[in-house]
Amino acid sequence: MSVFPGAEAWRDACAGDATLAAWAGPWSVTFAIVSGARTTAFRFVDGKALQGGGDPAFTLAAPDAVWAKFLLPVPPRHHHGIFAMHYRVPEFSIQGDQLAFMRHAHVVRRVLEIGKWLALGNSGPVPVSLSPRGGVRPMPTVRGGYVPVTVGGVTYQIYYETAGSGRDVLCMHTAGSDSRQFHGLMADERITAGHRLVAFDLPWHGKSLPPEGAIPGAWRLKTDLYVDLIMGFAAAAGLDKPVALGASMSGEICLELAYRHPEAFSGIVACEACEKIEQRQTSWAAHPGVNQALFVPEWIRALSAPQSPAEYQEAIAWHYGQGGPAVFYGDIAFYSGDWDGRERVGKIDTNRCRLFMLTGEYDYSCTVELSRATAEKIPGVVFREMKGIGHFPFAENPKLFAEYLLPVLEDLRV
Repeated sequence: MSVFPGAEAWRDACAGDATLAAWAGPWSVTFAIVSGARTTAFRFVDGKALQGGGDPAFTLAAPDAVWAKFLLPVPPRHHHGIFAMHYRVPEFSIQGDQLAFMRHAHVVRRVLEIGKWLALGNSGPVPVSLSPRGGVRPMPTVRGGYVPVTVGGVTYQIYYETAGSGRDVLCMHTAGSDSRQFHGLMADERITAGHRLVAFDLPWHGKSLPPEGAIPGAWRLKTDLYVDLIMGFAAAAGLDKPVALGASMSGEICLELAYRHPEAFSGIVACEACEKIEQRQTSWAAHPGVNQALFVPEWIRALSAPQSPAEYQEAIAWHYGQGGPAVFYGDIAFYSGDWDGRERVGKIDTNRCRLFMLTGEYDYSCTVELSRATAEKIPGVVFREMKGIGHFPFAENPKLFAEYLLPVLEDLRV
């Protein structure tokens, strides 16, 4: 059974697609999609989609049953994007020239979106995103500024933004991104009515520039440096026992803060966190032959749940496309390298600081199973799975995430 549309109709739709047309330029590639016994080849010359011809540089292959899950309006977890399947679905493979694939991953993703749109019985034009749209993202009223933070003899000028009033919540962004990830929460009056959200950009991220004389591409995040930057910022910004909130790499460091500095926080909310993440570093994020502004957003795209509003997913991808040279790579050096809490998480004392762990159903990097296994080692921790959310809870679906966060903040009032 074929699960994709006919080859000619699929290629014609690609040739008429506005998104692919916008990407036309001095590049050419041929690749193939294999579904069971059927192979469909796509050829691009000077960035323009043409009908057939040429030998594929690489092939994406899976049984019909795997592609059938991908083509559902709301796919099950691990079947909703290229890298999710590559990472978690053994029957899926990317064969051939890996460098060519990484250079053109955004093109392949768009071709698959077009195929899915047609397979669902739609006709063109294909929308920019197949995820549901929830309307214009509300923008918060924020106050911004800089504070100097000195770590290891180096002074960093750290940019931060605040919104709301009440108990401080220290908001820490994910790898390769910045404090804009919290604008959705900052626009939610249910949260800001009783809490002051304080989000800062790590050095080399967002509006926090590298220190003077730093070598572009030299950023590498380590556990000790991360902890010292957080504690230094909290002191410089005058935060008094804030609630710490993070996800992904900042969720991992939340576990470290709970271990090292429990008395400094009134509560810790570690999202998408576990004791150790394996095999998430990718050399392609620092490869001189790969455009990281195109590749990195593709690498992280399927970490969001397919139900998350398109406008938030698009913002996440844009933020990731704006990172400095090898900044994402340098963050993942911590997230899936230096970070290893296996000998420490079991020693976290939740009597000294309450700890909550929240993990999204669609996170294929730090899965629900990985987070739950870590939580089972920490006496007194509260663990919850977040349905319909992925790896970027506060950024990809802030309204839904607030439904999980608000009860935690209410618990911490006691």
